[in-house]
Amino acid sequence: MHPSRLRSLFLLSALLIGSLAPLQGQVTTPEQEFGFQIGADYQLVNYTQFQAYWEKLARESDRMILQPIGETEQGRTQLMAIITSPENHQNLDRYKDISRRLALAEGISESEARTLAAEGKTVIWIDGGLHATEVVGAHQLIELVYQMVSRNDEETLRFLDDVILLAVHCNPDGMELVSNWYMRAEDPEARSTRGIPVLYHKYAGHDNNRDSYMSNLAETENMNRVLYRQWSPQVVYNHHQTGPAGTVLFAPPFRDPPNHFLDPLIVTGLDQIGAAMHGRFVQKGMGGSTMRSGARYSTWWNGGQRTTPYFHNMIGILTEIIGNPTPMEVPFLPHRQLTQGNLPLPVEPGPWHFRQSIDYSQTANRAILDYASRYRSDLLFNIWRMGMNSIERGSRDNWTVLPTEIARITEELEGMGVQTGGRSGGGTREHFERFLRDPDNRDARGYILPADQSDFLTATKFVNALLKNGVQVHEATADFRVAGKSYPAGSYVVKTAQAFRPHVLDMFEAQHHPNDFEYPGGPPIAPYDNAGWTLALQMGVDFDRVFEGFDGPFEPIAWLAEPPAGRVTGPSSPAGYLVSHEVNDAFIAVNRVLAGGGDVYWMKEPVSAGSARFGPGAFYFPSTRAVRNELETLTEDLGLTFHGVAQAPTGAALQLRPLRIGLWDQYGGSMTSGWTRLTLEDFGFDFELVFPPELDAGNLRDKFDVLLFPDGAIRAPGVQEGGRSRGPGGAPQNVPPEYQARVGSITPEHTIPQLARFLEEGGTIITVGGSTSLAYHLDLPVENFLVEEKEDGSVGPISRDDLFLPGSLHSIKLEHVSPVTHGLRDRATFLISNSPVFRLPPNADSQGLSRIGWFDSDKPLLSGWAWGQHYLENGTALIEADVGEGKLFLFGPRVTFRGQPHEVLPLFFNGMYYGTATEATLR
Repeated sequence: MHPSRLRSLFLLSALLIGSLAPLQGQVTTPEQEFGFQIGADYQLVNYTQFQAYWEKLARESDRMILQPIGETEQGRTQLMAIITSPENHQNLDRYKDISRRLALAEGISESEARTLAAEGKTVIWIDGGLHATEVVGAHQLIELVYQMVSRNDEETLRFLDDVILLAVHCNPDGMELVSNWYMRAEDPEARSTRGIPVLYHKYAGHDNNRDSYMSNLAETENMNRVLYRQWSPQVVYNHHQTGPAGTVLFAPPFRDPPNHFLDPLIVTGLDQIGAAMHGRFVQKGMGGSTMRSGARYSTWWNGGQRTTPYFHNMIGILTEIIGNPTPMEVPFLPHRQLTQGNLPLPVEPGPWHFRQSIDYSQTANRAILDYASRYRSDLLFNIWRMGMNSIERGSRDNWTVLPTEIARITEELEGMGVQTGGRSGGGTREHFERFLRDPDNRDARGYILPADQSDFLTATKFVNALLKNGVQVHEATADFRVAGKSYPAGSYVVKTAQAFRPHVLDMFEAQHHPNDFEYPGGPPIAPYDNAGWTLALQMGVDFDRVFEGFDGPFEPIAWLAEPPAGRVTGPSSPAGYLVSHEVNDAFIAVNRVLAGGGDVYWMKEPVSAGSARFGPGAFYFPSTRAVRNELETLTEDLGLTFHGVAQAPTGAALQLRPLRIGLWDQYGGSMTSGWTRLTLEDFGFDFELVFPPELDAGNLRDKFDVLLFPDGAIRAPGVQEGGRSRGPGGAPQNVPPEYQARVGSITPEHTIPQLARFLEEGGTIITVGGSTSLAYHLDLPVENFLVEEKEDGSVGPISRDDLFLPGSLHSIKLEHVSPVTHGLRDRATFLISNSPVFRLPPNADSQGLSRIGWFDSDKPLLSGWAWGQHYLENGTALIEADVGEGKLFLFGPRVTFRGQPHEVLPLFFNGMYYGTATEATLR
């Protein structure tokens, strides 16, 4: 967190906590505060009102204290209400300590764990508002807190005695935007949450629920700090909407597959709490709750507000509920009227009001609170048991059984004549030992990230993502040896003998998603989100696995890892300075020096500086006082090291200049554009957003050097726009005047000719994912590689039954035929999500096309799932094209996906600078 944010957080925290002496008298009702009941038709509360009401309740009730947990991306205060009995508040630090100690498990015996579990209080996290257009979430949170501080029935008092409730608002910025947008219409029946002009999270929009293991976003970091470093709640309840059609809501249990790193108690805990929720709905005659195959949610994916807790031994609950302040209808779907295991009590179709959704949400909340009260000591003990299971597994030889292994083993056994199905048969213990206890396949006891790797600063960012998730990481205080290999001081060590071992394994090791089909021989079932995401692969960090117990001169990192101290080496009055292209943060130095008026050269060939050797692409900064000052600042801020040279390097180079970058966006915002924006800001690139009307107006070369089109910006030829509520002429309805210039989309008739002219005049365009279809609009000689001949002799896309590539990590061979690959190795890991793959003509080079990256294997999958991956072999994924005087880059994979794939970011950054650089020769 930025220091200024921390200072304001501490000041506000002191202000709020210092004013918590409860006032005597009745607690203010929502109706008294807002003038309407929570859940009233056509009424929403914004975050400003929400915050003021919570502050009032904290003053009025001795059951509640209010804590700021950080600032949002737009600078609002993100709040957490801590609600329990007044007596529990007197011992809150003790209960927090018990919860934390049991979650970490280390050094606590079973008997001590049972004693602590008997003494402690269950800590339950219930949130709302993450996806701001899902307005039930934030509003049920208002109602929940009011009920918990005002009701005096026996059940509520029992909850307060046994449970500590952490009520957290996930997206204050989004609530302010969406509620104000909805309420802007004077006519209630004209109100709608549709057509919001920008993302309801500054960068991520809906993807703010896709950031939990990475913590790129301020709100995620705030919540992760509470979840994984401060309170360690036993249950995390994440509210969402909308529920499956013909029902009211989805609640656990979830469908298969579960992630193979999870403790089994997570799966059984979800079943138990889910049963309690559905049982309470049925008991109260509230029909329409569905589970398991009633929707597509599973426990496979890591990265969401309710899924990342699984990897920390916390039971993550998701509900998806229907509802809107504008009344709606529950449709009549015949199959949803049949009682079955996944739908115990159907709901009759008909009108549905917002208040009904609020009431259903409170029933779900109270079901969890009731379970937490009744099974208080069990929940507390089980989180210790799961943590201790992880410590024990990480302290000895252990094997994780993978679905891909089971499929292979089954085939081998059947080939040996061993029956593996039916009521009888099966292999022997010897078969089990041979196939599932192979010493070469055991889990790692730990991971070492050497301090001498080429981009240790990115390795530090990876380690900080682990630390923000509560993982214990050590730093070596001296040189050491493990398993016959020497490592330098400063290396990072992550042992698996810790409570959050599932998360450690999930960040370092590949995911092996099972083949999942609607029926044998049928189409694949899409995963809920990505099928593979291994963060160590995405960030390209070097690490070694250690398979035996080990120790060394290691000290735990208390909070975040500090980058190793940078320095400026070489003569006191150098001609200039060199920095490696293999260090991603070198681009920050390039951007700062250029912004300050300094010169920057990109060396095409290897160069040296004393004993330091640099591969192709080193950046050279001729020395000036201003440049020296800037570089010294960067050594302190980032840990970059610059090598001074007495004489300027010689040879071919590219002279760089400040870039005028235009990043595509659209009315309503784009998540892919938002994530790209965050990445550009993090690395110091100056840019402006450019919308279709400005692109259509032309003269783009006068304004921009580079245009960026992330996935979703440019549709393939013949694909029509759709999905957004539009008025006459295809424009969104009721667009405020200040957003009129954003309305429109990229069209073949108006936009493509202007982009072609921009390229012809020397501009650079980078396209990602589906936006690479620009190549087809420009009639470049590229074709879709993923096609086949059909039975009727026609050629068309390969059937989804035969080829399905959900979000997963793949290895791609890079061809170093262009400076655009400088800083990267011969292979790199890319996220493929049904991404485009190209076929180049045999004479591509003569037509100005260069293959930068391609699939050189029939098994490129590294992590996740790829059905029919052999179809990728020999397909081209990355292309550089000369178009007129300009450069067009076609990057089929998602190279800036959610701010995570740091290994391949240089490809994106290089494309921007290379396309506009001037050839130079240093002598």
